[in-house]
Amino acid sequence: MRPLLILLFLKCLIFGESRQISSFFQNFFDNYNSALSKSPIHDTNNFLPEYDFIIVGAGSGGSVLANRLTENSNWTVLLLEAGKEESFITDIPISSSGMSITGYNWGYRSDPVKNACRRLQYGVCNWVHGRALGGTSVVNFLIYTRGNARDYDEWEAAGNPGWGWKDALPYYKKLENVKIPELRNSPLRGTNGPLDIEYANFRSPLLDAFLDAGREMGYQVGDPNGESQLGFSQCQATMRRGRRCSASKAYIRPAAGRPNLHISMKSRVTKVVIDKNTKTAIGVEFYKNKRKYFLRATKEVILAAGAIGSPHLLLLSGVGPAEHLREFGIPVMQNLQGVGENLQDHNTLSGLTFLVNDSITISDSTAQKPLNLVDYWFEGKGPLTLPGGAEGLAFVKTNVSYLPANVPDIELVMGPGSLNGDKHGSLRRLLGFTDEFYHSMFDGIIERPGFGMVPVLMKPKSRGFIKLKSKNPFDWPVMQPRFFEHPHDMEIMLQGAKMTVAVAESRPFQKFNSKLFAKPYPGCENVPFRSDEYYKCLIVNYASSLQHQSGTCKMGPASDSSAVVDSELKVYGIKGLRVVDASIMPTIPASHTNAVVFMIGEKGSDLIKNHWK
Repeated sequence: MRPLLILLFLKCLIFGESRQISSFFQNFFDNYNSALSKSPIHDTNNFLPEYDFIIVGAGSGGSVLANRLTENSNWTVLLLEAGKEESFITDIPISSSGMSITGYNWGYRSDPVKNACRRLQYGVCNWVHGRALGGTSVVNFLIYTRGNARDYDEWEAAGNPGWGWKDALPYYKKLENVKIPELRNSPLRGTNGPLDIEYANFRSPLLDAFLDAGREMGYQVGDPNGESQLGFSQCQATMRRGRRCSASKAYIRPAAGRPNLHISMKSRVTKVVIDKNTKTAIGVEFYKNKRKYFLRATKEVILAAGAIGSPHLLLLSGVGPAEHLREFGIPVMQNLQGVGENLQDHNTLSGLTFLVNDSITISDSTAQKPLNLVDYWFEGKGPLTLPGGAEGLAFVKTNVSYLPANVPDIELVMGPGSLNGDKHGSLRRLLGFTDEFYHSMFDGIIERPGFGMVPVLMKPKSRGFIKLKSKNPFDWPVMQPRFFEHPHDMEIMLQGAKMTVAVAESRPFQKFNSKLFAKPYPGCENVPFRSDEYYKCLIVNYASSLQHQSGTCKMGPASDSSAVVDSELKVYGIKGLRVVDASIMPTIPASHTNAVVFMIGEKGSDLIKNHWK
């Protein structure tokens, strides 16, 4: 009976065939896991009158803080999270795209963008953000990269002492538990940290072609988190024995039994309460079970709500541009012009489909074969362990790069599946492609063998913003990314798209007769196929976000009028208030951002400990 339930559950939950059946099986396995394999985290409803620290948000930054601050048994910590615990469904690495239609995603959408996402659903960009213990680490594509050493040295050179690469590297080594045998002896990698890092226990023939293509282009094949970031590699992923290793598994669960840590889920924070006379953060207001609470923090309130949530809360609390706050009748506690500004993200062009002549790819139907499902459940191996469906990545330079020689301006991500294999729709819902687009583009080749490869713009010059839409804390803020407003971004992304096609059609891939699907995207039929004009048309209409929003509470020196926090992550002008998440990045690293936020959480924890010891 159990194997049959497992197979039915996986088929329904991964491929979205029936939400009602999915809900039934999810509840079943939530209870099954809780009863037999792991005790649930206690969700407190009995609060102390006050806590030393109140942490808002249990993402990768907040999870680290909750663990590290409660190592001091004399400190009491309250961790507030709007979501719930992760579950069996979130553990499946390849199911990441399906998370966008669940309650584990905030469901954010940007405002309309002039130069991107025009023909995606509603004409906006989907912004997937995790709403769970573990935050976005519960719904992301699990890819683990740390960026380039120059990224951090530039942070330090901009007036942020202690944030150079020499300072960041020890924290990366502290958090990592690298399980990849050939990397465990590297002096640049960690092997005793709480966060497991593995390769997927699956390897398609396309990965070898991808790595060989890199060699032919003159790039090394190695560790992008090692001596040199440039090069081609297999994806390193935050996985533990083939299952997702989220921030919750790595940091919250090991600390959950500590008596000085209280965790409150389904708790929506609406305001940081600031004493206007002393300009001190004294606590937070939040709602839980339709009841409003106010709880005091005797030492600090720490925002770890992410690059959307943290600036939104600061604005609602009276910290931000004074003229903007007065528009909504919000009393100004501190005039900080930079709150919500400096928004950065990594852009990607998804949907490029390369057809092959051999059944070496995966699709909705092939991934749900009984053998693959059983391999995942009992062995933690097979295609379901692919992180979000990704298998290979490369950090490369275009021929128009303005960056130093060792810094990539484009990342290529290759997966052995493609959009035409998205029969049940989870991937297109994540990306924002409509059903009408899907069928007009792919009818006739649905689930024909094909793979995907996407270019990612690593160091954008364009900057967006987060602003209030209203003073109602339950309204989304204005989210305007301004993608490709700087002409350099468009030019580099154009070259990245052309490089993607060149790699996918290179000699190593020709053993599979790999070819870009020769049908123009809707809206781009009137320009020559494969021309620069064609790729620019794709970018403007279909380029979207890699969900790496950063920079909206910028770290910088007091002389920088756009800075929100100092190098100790303290909010300027407000005592007892810090921000510890992706929003503090002055510039976005050439990296997926999850690893970076783990590092920020580790360093932020030490800054707080040193301040109060």
